[in-house]
Amino acid sequence: MGTMTESSALLTDQYELTMVQAALLSGAAHRRCVFEVFARKLPAGRRYGVVAGTGRLLEGLQRFRFGTSELDFLSSTGVFDDETLHYLSGYRFSGTVLGYAEGETYFPHSPVLRFEATFAEACVLETYVLSVMNHDSAIASAASRMTVAADGRPCVDMGSRRTQEHSAVAAARAAAVAGFTATSNLEAGRQFGLDTLGTAAHAFTLLHDSEEEAFRAQVEAFGPGTTLLVDTFDVETAVRRAVEIAGPELGAVRLDSGDLVEQAHWVRRLLDSLGNTSTRIIVSSDLDEYAIARLASAPVDSYGVGTRLVTGSGAPTASMVYKLVERDDDAGTPVPVEKASAGKTGRAGVKHPVRTFDEHGIAEAEVLGVGGEPNTEGSSARSLHVPLIVDGELRPGHTGSEAVRTARERHAESLAELPAQAHRLSDGDPVIPTIFS
Repeated sequence: MGTMTESSALLTDQYELTMVQAALLSGAAHRRCVFEVFARKLPAGRRYGVVAGTGRLLEGLQRFRFGTSELDFLSSTGVFDDETLHYLSGYRFSGTVLGYAEGETYFPHSPVLRFEATFAEACVLETYVLSVMNHDSAIASAASRMTVAADGRPCVDMGSRRTQEHSAVAAARAAAVAGFTATSNLEAGRQFGLDTLGTAAHAFTLLHDSEEEAFRAQVEAFGPGTTLLVDTFDVETAVRRAVEIAGPELGAVRLDSGDLVEQAHWVRRLLDSLGNTSTRIIVSSDLDEYAIARLASAPVDSYGVGTRLVTGSGAPTASMVYKLVERDDDAGTPVPVEKASAGKTGRAGVKHPVRTFDEHGIAEAEVLGVGGEPNTEGSSARSLHVPLIVDGELRPGHTGSEAVRTARERHAESLAELPAQAHRLSDGDPVIPTIFS
C-alpha cells in the first residue's frame, strides 16, 4: 500500500506495458475502449458478494504515475522502447470510471466497475485494479457473513499477524465496510479513521511472577474498565482474581481457547454471582462465521476474528476479471467484443446494471442491459452504477475515512434489500438471479 506519495504504477504485470508498446506501434493504442470488472461466479456456496476496495483503488489511481525511478527501472529491463517510455512518462488517467457503490452487494457477472478510456490508458490499470478489488471484496464478503451470523453483536478484526503486513491494513478496512466495529491494526486506524482496540496477550501474563501481578499492572495502567485475558492458566481462578482486582467496573474478560460455548455460559454465571453483571465476555480463537453462529445462544458480547477473516474464510479472492467489452474501430464506431475461450466466455457490449424489487422492497433480480438501459417497466428498480471518475477527475466522497463510513451504510442497506435466504450460511445458489436484457 505504501505512503500517499509513493507511485503505484509498478504494482502491475509486465504484459500490461508490452501490450501498450505493441498497440502504440500498431496505431490502436488510442482507440476508445470500455473495460468491465466482474466475477463470472461467486465462491462455491456463497449467496452474494460485497464490493470493497473502491476507495483504496481510487486513492491508488491518483498515485499511478511513472516517475524517474519507475522509468529508469523499465528502461533497465531492455524490453521497452523510447516511444513507450515517453508515453508512460506523461501517463495520467483521463477517462471515466463508473461502478457499484462501495459496500453494495454483487452477483455473477455484475459489472462492478466500468472503465472508459483509450486502450493504453485503461490497459495498464488491469493488474492494479484486480489486485485491490479481488482482495478487498473477498475479505468484505467473508466479513459480511460473519456480521450476519453475529446478529448485532460487535465483530472486531484481530487478523493482522495472519497475513502480509499491508494486506492486514487493507483487510481491516474491508471488514469495516462489512460492519466490523473495530480493528487491532493501528495503521488501519490511522489511514482510514477506524476505531482501534487491544489490551494484552498471554505473554504479558507470563512476563510477570504471577497472574495477579499482571492483572494489577494492567488495571493500574488502563483502569478497571480494561479487558483482562483470563485463560492463560485456570479460567475460573482468573475470573475471580480479575473481579477481586478490578471490582464491579471490570470492563470485560476475554476467552481465547477451549470450548467457547460452554465456557461462556459458566463464566457469565460466575461473573453475575460475583456482582459483575455489566462485565462483558469477549471471545476469540479461530472464529469464522460458522463458529460465530454456534455461539449465538451463548452469553457472548463480542467476537475477535483473525485468520479466517483475513483469508476470506475459505475464499481468498473474489475471482474478478477485467475484460474489454467494446472498442472503437478506425472510423470511431463502437464495436462490441468478446472472447470465446472455453469456460471463459463473456458477453460483448457495455452493461447497464439495475436491481429490481418486489412490492415489499425485496430484491428480485440483477438485470444487465446490454448496450443500453434495460426495460424494467412494471417493476421497481434501482440503477447500480455511480460515477467515480469523470474525464479524469475524481468525484468527491469516495476516498478517505468518509468513504468507509458511507460504504458501511450502503452495505447495511443493500443487505437489508436481499431475500432472507441471503442470511443463511448453508451452501446455495446466488440469492437473486442475473438476467441479461
